[in-house]
Amino acid sequence: MADRLNGYRILILETREEAQFSKLLAEQGAEVVQCPMFTIEDAPDPAPVEAWIRRAIDRPFDDLVLMTGEGLRRIMKLARARGLDQALVAALAQSRKFTRGPKPGKALREISLEAQQTTEKPTTEGVIEMLGTLDLKGHRLGLQLYPDKDHSALTGALSAQGAEVDTVLPYIYDSKAANANIVAAIDDMAGGRIDSIALTNLGQVRRLIEAAKAHGSEVKLRAGLERTLIASVGPAVSGELTAHGLRTDIAPAEDAYFMRPLISAMAAALAEKKPKVPVT
Repeated sequence: MADRLNGYRILILETREEAQFSKLLAEQGAEVVQCPMFTIEDAPDPAPVEAWIRRAIDRPFDDLVLMTGEGLRRIMKLARARGLDQALVAALAQSRKFTRGPKPGKALREISLEAQQTTEKPTTEGVIEMLGTLDLKGHRLGLQLYPDKDHSALTGALSAQGAEVDTVLPYIYDSKAANANIVAAIDDMAGGRIDSIALTNLGQVRRLIEAAKAHGSEVKLRAGLERTLIASVGPAVSGELTAHGLRTDIAPAEDAYFMRPLISAMAAALAEKKPKVPVT
């Protein structure tokens, strides 16, 4: 149903796929306030990533675990630049492929491959649970990681199962340039100019807290969040909010941790919480 968010101002913290999220919100009539949080850059030293690609080609992994779609796309970008993309796709086709949620699966389909299994919970814990039922003894396992996360629990669990884990980190976050945007967004929330903030990955929560502390705005941030409905796409984001003493007001139904179900949940919660502002 169109125009469910007509008259509401929604703050989104732009990261990887927020352009699509912004479009979906606008289609429902929302006034979308966009706040770039950081930019994604290729790994500053491509040599370790290229070495991982060549190992994958020379001796295809028994198993491949993809934590993000962005990670696979960055790997393929470097492989194409080195003329190794076709060989890499052929090698990955020989591996069992596991993904943390649907986004890496989408990236696999872009290179005509399919995941054999996807986590029910798009979290590191979900990956550990999924792979915990498998016999990995003696398996060579390629593991694509992402920045700003301690992955020791995952790598430790896989090693304990007997896997030979070969990790790759194909991109980094650059956040310094975005701090002014975040401070402006905090001011908007504190001033009551935002109806809801929509969070789609846990890195957004961390950046919000980090930037607020760096600029002496943490008290203002918490005051702003007290008067703003906090929408979370799923358990990973909600868990990060809880870790910082923050709440989740809006979340999609269980096992529907995607943008469209989140938007539906936001529309219902906003309609109950606050009447629409008349459009003039």
